[in-house]
Amino acid sequence: MKTNQQTIAVVGVGNMGSAIIKGLINTRQFKIIGENPINPRVTSLGQELGFTVVNNNLDVIKANPDFVVLTTPAPITLKIAQELSQLPASTTVISAAAGVSLEKLQSVIADATVAAMIPNTPVAVNAGTIGLTLPEEITEENTNKIITFLELLGDVIPVSEDQLEIVGVIGGCGPAFVDVFMDAMSDGAVANGMGRQTAYRLISSMVKGTGKLAFDTKKLPAELRDQVTSPAGTTIKGVMALEKNQFRYAVIDAINKAAGK
Repeated sequence: MKTNQQTIAVVGVGNMGSAIIKGLINTRQFKIIGENPINPRVTSLGQELGFTVVNNNLDVIKANPDFVVLTTPAPITLKIAQELSQLPASTTVISAAAGVSLEKLQSVIADATVAAMIPNTPVAVNAGTIGLTLPEEITEENTNKIITFLELLGDVIPVSEDQLEIVGVIGGCGPAFVDVFMDAMSDGAVANGMGRQTAYRLISSMVKGTGKLAFDTKKLPAELRDQVTSPAGTTIKGVMALEKNQFRYAVIDAINKAAGK
């Protein structure tokens, strides 16, 4: 018999699956099941974080989960979905496998509601960026249910299915680009006399706040930049140095390369 506590099954406990599980556990709202082939790392993680580890999809079906999140590699996702085809209609299946279309997923899992997302690893601290695609025929009730669930892990950005690939580049690769930027800023801070650990905390806070300000106000980045670039001030001199060294082009080129262009 199901309790009021929802059950979430995460199929595939690799880097992304682990991050999602950590974020869900932080909410203290769910019973979590992680399905993965036998792996000492996953067994140890289950014991450490307190979620149930199973090693086959039959156990996932028996658990009658409210949500199943697929974080399996794309080449095997449809095979895994086929093994989960007996899930009840009350279950919602959300695939995080890039390149697996909603149409193909729905053709395998006929009864359950399906959706596709591309998250990034900050979901582990409930600060993820999640691109979400829903089927055209989905009900408003199911739409709200999915978005409410995923918003526990971070910001949910609805996108069309053909935009999921670039979501993966911006949301998935982007944190690494920001990490490079943060590391470079820390070198600059150290060169000017600041301790390394203090620099890391200062820069992390600055990036967090800048992102939140842009997200919450919906102002253009150029508008926010102009608010802190006084005439002949220190900020505009720094911006000019970035332009001189083709910082803007380097970022665009990094995105294009990551997107395979």
